[in-house]
Amino acid sequence: MHGVAMNSEPELPAGFTHFPYANPDAPKGGEITYCVTGSFDNLNPFILKSMRTTARGVIDTIFGNLVFEPLMRRNGAEPFSLYGLLAESVEMNAERTYAEFHLDPDARWSDGKPVTPKDVIFTYETFAEKGRPPYSTRMERIKKIEKTGEHSVRFAFNENSDREFPLIVAMTPVIPAHAFDRDTFDQSTLKPVTGSGPYVIDEVIPGQRIVFKRNPDYWGADKPSMRGFHNYDRITIDYFLNGNAQFEAFKKGLCSVYAGAIYTGMDATQVARDFDFPAARNGDVVVKAFESKIPPVVTGFVFNTRREIFADPRVRRALSMLYDFGWVNKNVYDGQYHRTLSYWQNSELSALGRPMDEREKELLAPYMDKILPTVADGTYGKDADKGEGLSRETMREALGLLQDAGYTLDGGKLRDREGNPLSFEILIVSAEQERLASVFQRALSRLGIEVTLRMLDDSQIQQRKQTFEFDMLISSVGFSGSLSPGIEQIGRWGSESANAEGSFNLSGVADPAVDAMIEAMLSARDKKSYVAAVRALDRLLISGAYMVPTQHNTQKWVAYWNYLEHPETAPLDGFDLSAWWRKPQGAGD
Repeated sequence: MHGVAMNSEPELPAGFTHFPYANPDAPKGGEITYCVTGSFDNLNPFILKSMRTTARGVIDTIFGNLVFEPLMRRNGAEPFSLYGLLAESVEMNAERTYAEFHLDPDARWSDGKPVTPKDVIFTYETFAEKGRPPYSTRMERIKKIEKTGEHSVRFAFNENSDREFPLIVAMTPVIPAHAFDRDTFDQSTLKPVTGSGPYVIDEVIPGQRIVFKRNPDYWGADKPSMRGFHNYDRITIDYFLNGNAQFEAFKKGLCSVYAGAIYTGMDATQVARDFDFPAARNGDVVVKAFESKIPPVVTGFVFNTRREIFADPRVRRALSMLYDFGWVNKNVYDGQYHRTLSYWQNSELSALGRPMDEREKELLAPYMDKILPTVADGTYGKDADKGEGLSRETMREALGLLQDAGYTLDGGKLRDREGNPLSFEILIVSAEQERLASVFQRALSRLGIEVTLRMLDDSQIQQRKQTFEFDMLISSVGFSGSLSPGIEQIGRWGSESANAEGSFNLSGVADPAVDAMIEAMLSARDKKSYVAAVRALDRLLISGAYMVPTQHNTQKWVAYWNYLEHPETAPLDGFDLSAWWRKPQGAGD
């Protein structure tokens, strides 16, 4: 097969020439500078040490995988379909108990050596021994990997595998056996690493800048899945202390693109507030909205349920009721946002507005005590977008839940049975987060709950996330929207990741019911069963109140200097910076 899809057939036929949101005739040349916040002290993205401070771009969901590549590449215009890259084709049976990948004979590492089955096998063995989650756990689902020909490698999967896992294998980056020492693989390095991707690392200033230059001998430039991507000769990624410094650098022309601190898009309020400067007024800076067609990224206040104060779901549900979306939407976002309540909102995978069907009831039968009645019947959050602010009734209901959990109001403070006040700390990293946290803090104080806010820089917050050292923080990392949730949900919500350092299970969810729904989702053989499993998972996550989702907008605003251009067709998630290009000299430069 030239391609494979999770729950159907791939949309692009054999012999396709390019992905629909890429311009195969995009001019090559020029350079671009991206600006990010934080710091870096490592160039190996596959290890636990310095995992969250690895330089951007080596593998990157925003800027593209510049150095390392997978066997097959995802098409952003489909929910979940893969097409050939290092492997030109794949064979697998209907049960997906094995997958045999046929490597492209042209595939080369940047030093000119061929990509071989030995490299694929070395990758998995090294990740299992020295890698970080989720790469380190992949061998747990693999019975055997063997070379079956000069350019072929076969994976046989064990009983721990599922229908999605062969696609996960196909998307896993491959590393060269000859360029890495397994004994020292788990150590941070600032020595440029060797990959098969379109760029090589040209310059490294630790913590400040990394520069990639195009590999003139890149093997995959004309492969259909790569045609029209990675069009710059040189890519620079500069690091700044915080989002304000990053944006000021963009205004001065030091950065080519600005799409928020993590490049997932700005909101319309920020556009209206921050783009009244000369370059934006005279057209040198373009500000454009891209429409996202996938569930919104779920951002919100994350409870660390490893902390005793957040172990009781009644406490979490009560606090979740006290986020004043109505005030925030009116006063911060000019009424342009919607309340986020589901992890797959605005899609058929969401439980919102839908009563449980028979498939869901069967799946959730052993766990119905965990599902709120309003979540089960589809009425949960039906008026959330009205934005009327916190009512007395809501405050009384929240207080009732807290009293059921053993808290009482005493001297203006909410205290547990031992007399300890309900108090916690929210970690924040930006002025915008501080605004949202202050609103939440103010509402909680009305019930005698003490909340302190602590501002950290990017590197500090990443370390706290990695070791789960927080009470509550605002995050969207690991909660990205998808029309095809799969094995990554184990890392976000599964019991096995709850205490795995570096995992994205920031809340510490460890619930057999959640595990069972993820397993049902991964084992689904048809679309109806798959949708039912995801909706059931959504109902458990909503009812469990593991975070306080805030708000979303389906438009993703991007600002860029007018020497850049992008394809007319967009991927499902709105835009793909790796498909943009620089206009030739004389065409707006």
